[in-house]
Amino acid sequence: MNLEAIYHRPRGNWAYAYDKATLHIRLRTKKDDLDEVVLIHGDKYAWERTLEKTFMAKLPSDERFDYWQAAVQPSLRRMKYGFELRSAGETLYFEEKGFREDEPADPDKMFDFPYLNGADVFSPPDWVKEAVFYQIFPERFANGDPSNDPEGVEPWGGKPTPKNFFGGDLQGVIDHLDHLQELGVNAIYFNPLFQATTNHKYDTSDYMKVDAHFGDNALLKRLVDACHERGIRVMLDAVFNHSGKEFEPFRDVREKGQDSKYADWFHVMEWPIQVKDGRPTYETFAFEPLMPKLNTEHPEVKDYLLGVARYWIEEMGIDGWRLDVANEVDMAFWREFRQTVKDVNPDAYILGEMFHDALPWLGGDQFDAVMNYPFTHLVIDYAGKGIIGADRFADKIGELMASYPDSANEVAFNLLGSHDTERLLTLCGGDKERMKLATLLQFVFPGAPCVYYGDEIGLDGAGDPDCRKCMEWDESKQDRELLGFFQRVISLRKEHRALRTGKLGFLHAAEGGSLLVLERKDEQEHFLIAVNPGAKAASVQLDVHQAAWSDLLGGGELRAKGGKLSVELAPGGFLLLRAASAISAGGFPSGR
Repeated sequence: MNLEAIYHRPRGNWAYAYDKATLHIRLRTKKDDLDEVVLIHGDKYAWERTLEKTFMAKLPSDERFDYWQAAVQPSLRRMKYGFELRSAGETLYFEEKGFREDEPADPDKMFDFPYLNGADVFSPPDWVKEAVFYQIFPERFANGDPSNDPEGVEPWGGKPTPKNFFGGDLQGVIDHLDHLQELGVNAIYFNPLFQATTNHKYDTSDYMKVDAHFGDNALLKRLVDACHERGIRVMLDAVFNHSGKEFEPFRDVREKGQDSKYADWFHVMEWPIQVKDGRPTYETFAFEPLMPKLNTEHPEVKDYLLGVARYWIEEMGIDGWRLDVANEVDMAFWREFRQTVKDVNPDAYILGEMFHDALPWLGGDQFDAVMNYPFTHLVIDYAGKGIIGADRFADKIGELMASYPDSANEVAFNLLGSHDTERLLTLCGGDKERMKLATLLQFVFPGAPCVYYGDEIGLDGAGDPDCRKCMEWDESKQDRELLGFFQRVISLRKEHRALRTGKLGFLHAAEGGSLLVLERKDEQEHFLIAVNPGAKAASVQLDVHQAAWSDLLGGGELRAKGGKLSVELAPGGFLLLRAASAISAGGFPSGR
């Protein structure tokens, strides 16, 4: 056994309360090093009477490690535990104080989960597991009311620049709710709606007012109500890291300098505030003079922003907040933010913008989830661009999923493109078949998928500002076949719970190969998903317990006989198969 690879800590993603009765315990070991891992557990005050052994299941692996997990329900909500490690006839025991050859007789030196307190359980909103999001950049979605157009508005469909306007507004969204409902989405993520000077609105000037070019607060309330009537949730963008230059407190600081009563609302390095040698003398988002960084440690700033967070949920009934530049705001503020939001609506979704490891923010006291950019990059690199193989994709997905508790993985915000990136079709080199492969993977993984407006009808676009094109509403210019594909994958995900919350496993991801086969399954249903983004046809034969499979999506050669399932896919091919009946956990080998 490779003892140096074995790792566990009784906290974080390694030991956590999944719900008010259940603990998840994980262990890391060297890849393919152990045959079995058994969790030894019991109550610390009644060890002999409560001692149990539970076999741990192997989660998706990565290139170096295996990850094992057990779900247990301690009767008295507290648990001491250790691990029995088995490999090729050898048995070793692992406890908090290290390794031992004999089985522990008492819990003194074991790992300790002191108590499963209900108040400490990380419980993201259940509705997010069922959600399919649709991201709307309001200025470019639809112009429903020309009377509120900005001065100098350009004709719809023109070339986007960093500073031009086309008149998109909230009435335009209301006018096209049928499209969203027909597509099948049930949640909207809006880029900022509040008063600002730019077309993207990330430079807020009034946090309590809908931008006049979009409508007004009453119109937003009408929109939220109309969405709720259709079963569509609404999430707004909160830009609390920084404001805009026209934010009244910052205007006061510009005019009065150090004498302003708002002087401490911002981080001023040198008075008077100015742009000096190309850089502001006050802290900003990046080095953008239009976006001064807010001092969220200041009591007045904190009270103001928490009041904003409360107002839009109480008065408008929104269902969540996406938090811009979330990792640059102090954690103490986010803890108070969560308490404020959840006091008003415990089911509100709190989503942080993160690009890297986010575990410190996912302990149940700050965010419910983060924007899953590591997932984005893996799907694009594998299916969209073909620059990594199936083995690399599966390995990195295994590593990613082991990095967070299941509670967070189940509500992760899985996007493939946004207002900050090239559009999905462009990322895929204009190849619609690759785009379909990427989208299929997005919709069969744990987490909430998000469609960036226009991707479903074939909009392309390079990076900002080109990715912020006007939505195309002329059906003769839309890719209706692609729209049908999006409708189909969304419908399948919504119809089948196993595709949302079932267990995930990789069945085939051979080294150096392009063909990937994965499964999603629960007690009722079992699905196989096969994709081949490679330049050559690829095939695999799998051991199965049954021969009856329904082909729900895609196309390829499929043969089932004598407990064997053969799948062959052409370049760019994919399949989504449903078993005739649920299959036992041992139906497929766990390796690949």
